[in-house]
Amino acid sequence: MNSKLSFYIGKIMQQEIAEDRKISLKPLINYIQDKVDGKKAVRLNFICTHNSRRSHLCQIWAQVAANYYHIPDIQCYSGGTEVTALFPKIAETLLNAGFEIWKLSESQNPVYAVKFDENTLPVVGFSKKFDDLFNPVHNFAAVMTCSSADEGCPFIPGAEKRFPVTFEDPKFSDHTSRQTEIYEKRSLEIASEMFYVFSQIITINES
Repeated sequence: MNSKLSFYIGKIMQQEIAEDRKISLKPLINYIQDKVDGKKAVRLNFICTHNSRRSHLCQIWAQVAANYYHIPDIQCYSGGTEVTALFPKIAETLLNAGFEIWKLSESQNPVYAVKFDENTLPVVGFSKKFDDLFNPVHNFAAVMTCSSADEGCPFIPGAEKRFPVTFEDPKFSDHTSRQTEIYEKRSLEIASEMFYVFSQIITINES
């Protein structure tokens, strides 16, 4: 990882996770641990209504955290209950944290490449439905990152498990003087919880 992102991860490590959030995250940790223990692939699909803000932050930070803690065979995805676009402020917030980001297409729903390590494939970010062919079809966990998606979409086809891990939408700060601050705060909150999740996973190195 580049020095800017490494420095930001140091900031993540300083964040405290509230006890009630640790309890909320425990089922997800158990799911990942069971997969790792069974030497099976871990596929996480982070789902929000529009797949424009929180689900992308969760997907990207979870992938970074898995890489940071050397958890094998982790693939993170994201989707929504409807298609919109990855909100540009999310790309800007990640860029400020130290990610390298390229816009690969110009459209109403542009495709971004988000790279966090020089030897790792970038995360591909764009808005899509949770059942888009870009996402896994079966043997995955659905992680519901907003309450409206969790309540409005009670059944996720192909999901082995579903976990509500919800965050407040930073959208409320759009067009205000606090927008940058609020998006950074939400990104840091999500990053710290994803890093906590993967810090709890125990791996056994085979010689």
